[in-house]
Amino acid sequence: MINSTRVRTAMLVGCCAAGFATPASAGTQATTIGVSATVTANCTVSAAPVAFGSVDTLSASPVDASGSVSVTCTNGTGWTAAADIGGGSGASFATRRMTYSGNTLNYTLYRDSGRSQVWGDGTGSTYTIGNTGSGAAQSFTVYGRVPGGQSSAPAGGYNDTVNVTITY
Repeated sequence: MINSTRVRTAMLVGCCAAGFATPASAGTQATTIGVSATVTANCTVSAAPVAFGSVDTLSASPVDASGSVSVTCTNGTGWTAAADIGGGSGASFATRRMTYSGNTLNYTLYRDSGRSQVWGDGTGSTYTIGNTGSGAAQSFTVYGRVPGGQSSAPAGGYNDTVNVTITY
């Protein structure tokens, strides 16, 4: 015959011992991961034309017009905008030349509204335009003038292309 007191005690001890068992511990380790990037200096440029419209070459009065250039550069990036003389034969910064069928119509581009600072490449008596990028578009106005009294220019559609170079 089995002693029922011993069986009950053994069961009770076994039951309670299982409740007090220590769980197995898991190991942990920590580390870090480096993250880096290099922001490069970049610029983009776009332009709106200087369109003089109708020009009366018999008039002694000049015809003025304006266009614009928009520069977007990486924040903190210094930039300079220079313009070439255009494609008209015999042109200079002070006297750029639009052409039509071998004929020319003189004009000048300026960086100021008073039309006293010829926009060019910074050589001679020309000026460039510059600023420091903010990450947003920065626009500036280009002022143009066709001098009056160019009566030798026949009627027609004159044009020229001026290259703008952004240095940063």
